[in-house]
Amino acid sequence: MAIQRRTFLQSVGAGVALGGPFAGFVNRAPGAAAAPAFRDLRPVPDLRDGVVRLHLPADFQYRSFHDTTTPVVLDDGTVLPGRHDGMGTFPGPGGRTRLVRNHEINNPAPAFSSAAPVYDPMAGGGTTNVEVDGTGVVAASWASLVGTQMNCSGGQMPWGSWITCEETVNGPDVGPDFTGASNVPLTKPHGFVFEVPADGTASGEPIRSAGRFAHEAVAWDPVGGALYLTEDNFVFPSGFYRYLPPSDPMEVGRLEDGGRLQMLRVVGQARADLGARQRQRATYRVDWVDIEDPAPSFPYTPGEVAPTSNDTAIQHVSRQGLEQGAARFSRLEGCAYDDGVVYFCSTQGGGVPEGGPNPVDDGWGTGFGQIWAYRIADQVLQLLYQSPGRDVLDFPDNVTTSARGTLVVCEDHDQDNYLRGLTRGGQIFDIALNRMEGRTGDEFAGTTFSPDHQTLFVNIQASRGMTFAIWGPWHRIRV
Repeated sequence: MAIQRRTFLQSVGAGVALGGPFAGFVNRAPGAAAAPAFRDLRPVPDLRDGVVRLHLPADFQYRSFHDTTTPVVLDDGTVLPGRHDGMGTFPGPGGRTRLVRNHEINNPAPAFSSAAPVYDPMAGGGTTNVEVDGTGVVAASWASLVGTQMNCSGGQMPWGSWITCEETVNGPDVGPDFTGASNVPLTKPHGFVFEVPADGTASGEPIRSAGRFAHEAVAWDPVGGALYLTEDNFVFPSGFYRYLPPSDPMEVGRLEDGGRLQMLRVVGQARADLGARQRQRATYRVDWVDIEDPAPSFPYTPGEVAPTSNDTAIQHVSRQGLEQGAARFSRLEGCAYDDGVVYFCSTQGGGVPEGGPNPVDDGWGTGFGQIWAYRIADQVLQLLYQSPGRDVLDFPDNVTTSARGTLVVCEDHDQDNYLRGLTRGGQIFDIALNRMEGRTGDEFAGTTFSPDHQTLFVNIQASRGMTFAIWGPWHRIRV
């Protein structure tokens, strides 16, 4: 048995394609496949008001809702904040879908609602819940978590909760972040994950043992009982993590604090630079290193600027892993679980090693994006796709999987932003294009399918945020 496994892993390292969920992805070189005519995008009017906001394939329709261009008041009296970001879907009453939606709001600001538990009254982010039908008609809405910051993405849990992630380490114990805004008004440390039930409101208590770092997204492995987490550390290398809770959430009904945080390491390659350009089908055996201090706090005097810089604080967790040889990635963002595999996006991966010529952005990494897959049972990591240029795939961010196993990827860059599909056959193709007047550079975020897989919900992440419900013949375009 041991000899067979060792032989298998040596073959993988030599470039032999894997079966199962990896099969097909590795059969093509990266590139845009010629799209059949029915996949060609065309202008489609929004059923809300007839305005063209998206281009979609033939016979697809959509309706936008919760557009904060004008004030939106939820059923509990909350004025809906903007910056709609990560989102999850759950079965709701009467065949409707319950959405739990993040609002990525940074800098000290009063909490946006008093109708839900408040973690920090001087933080303006959080989550809202919405009940909606498959054509974007809203039936109910409420605030579900208030007083958090930079709620970027997260992940939906099979026991009926959404895990929302703070993409920051701001707090009264940390100096100003990249915006230069003072953190003195904050009352609590940030940089944690929080659990939000789909049918109610959150406790407002963070899961501290899952780490204090620039969280982006999470995915739950129901077989191994681990939560996988991505880190979007914009200026520095990012890590890929897993959190092992002290009890089974499927039994206790929630994700408990007090577990163990670990960071991925490539076997035999200390501090492997996986954000740099990789060979086609690059495949690695991996293991995990423990993070001994996952939830640091730093000394400070209330009312004064903290002596610990944001740059120091935001590297505190990853540095512990890197000192043990953990792998370095470029801006890990979207994350999704499907059939024993965790898929995740490296937004600026795939270029020359950091520090080389012609960086494409100020962030860590000089490429246009990578999509990785981690086969949990075998502890094998494989590169599924590496963008050859921004016209094919440009800064992949949030990701979800369809019923047919196609990955649906949100782009987040400064030119036209698409929803792209990546099939198991290795085809990358267009699903939607943002065509909002004067706002074509606004990013897609929070892509997620309804429980019946008939409707794709996705957000526009901007101060004037909105949510779309998109439906049509998904089978025809292989989504």
